[in-house]
Amino acid sequence: MRKVLFGLITAVMLLGTVACTKNDEYPTITNEGIVAVPKDCDVFERGGQIPFRYRFTDDNELGSYNIEIHNNFDHHTHGTQAQGCSMDPKKTPVKPFHYDESFKIPSGSKSFDAKQDIEIPSDIDPGDYHFVIRVTDQTGNQQLRAMAIKIK
Repeated sequence: MRKVLFGLITAVMLLGTVACTKNDEYPTITNEGIVAVPKDCDVFERGGQIPFRYRFTDDNELGSYNIEIHNNFDHHTHGTQAQGCSMDPKKTPVKPFHYDESFKIPSGSKSFDAKQDIEIPSDIDPGDYHFVIRVTDQTGNQQLRAMAIKIK
């Protein structure tokens, strides 16, 4: 009787585990099939624009994406950007550029080509910045990509 009860309990636990397992992967940020901008170490001018072009994909359905630009005057990292970009000396921000906008992706999209042109104010501190992309799918999974850029 114990063996039967143990076998039944084990079977129920395994069935519960399989039934609750999601087959949902993280969304991707890719440059496949497009010319992606910006890339690590790109340089942009104050008073100009940063063209943003990336492709997002997901196995089920995309949800939204966010673009954030913030100063890197203290030389911090996000763990996803390339190493080796030339950096200015550390400095204290006076009037740093900060951009943080979220965008909805059309319902039902498994692939989406994002395109934004971001205006750079002409009176901001020049120097090292991070360009951070976050894409979230409909189930809440998120992928992040950070790039080191410079604004002159």
